[in-house]
Amino acid sequence: MRALLGRIDWILFASLVPLLFAGLITMKSFGGGDDYFFWRQLAWIAASVAVFFGLSWSDPALLRSRSTLIGMYGAGLAALFLLFMTADPIRGASSWFRIGALSLEPVEPMKIILALILAKYFSRRHIEIANIRHIIVSGLYVLLPLILVFIQPDLGSALILIALWLATVLASGISKKHFFALGILAVAVAVIGWFFVLEPYQRTRIYSFLDPYLDPRGGGYHTIQAQIAVGAGSFWGRGIGYGSQSRLEFLPEPETDFMFAAFAEEWGFVGSFLLLIFFGIAVWRILRVGVMGEGNFERLFAIGFASTIIAQFFIHVGMNVGLLPITGLPLPFVSYGGSSLITLFAGLGILNSLSKRPLYERE
Repeated sequence: MRALLGRIDWILFASLVPLLFAGLITMKSFGGGDDYFFWRQLAWIAASVAVFFGLSWSDPALLRSRSTLIGMYGAGLAALFLLFMTADPIRGASSWFRIGALSLEPVEPMKIILALILAKYFSRRHIEIANIRHIIVSGLYVLLPLILVFIQPDLGSALILIALWLATVLASGISKKHFFALGILAVAVAVIGWFFVLEPYQRTRIYSFLDPYLDPRGGGYHTIQAQIAVGAGSFWGRGIGYGSQSRLEFLPEPETDFMFAAFAEEWGFVGSFLLLIFFGIAVWRILRVGVMGEGNFERLFAIGFASTIIAQFFIHVGMNVGLLPITGLPLPFVSYGGSSLITLFAGLGILNSLSKRPLYERE
């Protein structure tokens, strides 16, 4: 039992408690009488913690197995393809399976699967990384789910998958000339995407990001309301339950896409700074567990997994304060949502499992 408990990074686990608490308190303050999001999120937290401990004590050899990873990758692709073929749009995107009262988002577990696949691929080829073939092959692993996610359309999650791939490739030891080539490729893809791939409403979001007041009742509405909420929080915040932007429903989707704005209005700069501190501690411990692992596989998985969380955090905050276009991504560990929360805790459980030796033996 001591070995099992020692495998858990309790500092990491403790750093998540304030983030979960911040989300719950903010949802509780929305009003409405039935506290719908509060109670459902509490249930999701309980399920996520159970998944975390279950995976933390699982057999790490199974998670390193090539057949297991290929099976998971195939299942993830099949789920995304089935979603594309059958799912009905929800808020303009076919990103969820509806099962009764539940909505499941397949792209969330795909992030963890890709982090494992890329870690496995590069951990076996780290000496040969100078060969550009490995960058191309790893890119193909990401390209297939990326296409299925983009056509949902879910631009935010597509950006997260790209960030995951880039972080893992860079951590694996890419050469400078290949890095420069990737930069040129990224610029070319962005230009092609702007003119030939992005939907009109997605381009409108970018125009509205540059100047929200070009269309204050349409494309710029969400950005303006989020900026008002963040600005109204000032230094100390308006106080719990006094966030008028979310309570009076000026702020759209405050429990998910605009959770940071809803939180910042009530908790102000001080609360937002503390949120960033606890988030930073969590990311630091994720990377530390990976570095203290037995080999490159653990290190690369930790970097890939951490990159998805970091990218999602800063994209969410950026779009809430008007620094980035609206993409519709939740705030990790804080926003409402079972698919995202369970996936995040599953990734943490896998990371703890891969750290074979107890932490107290590695201090």
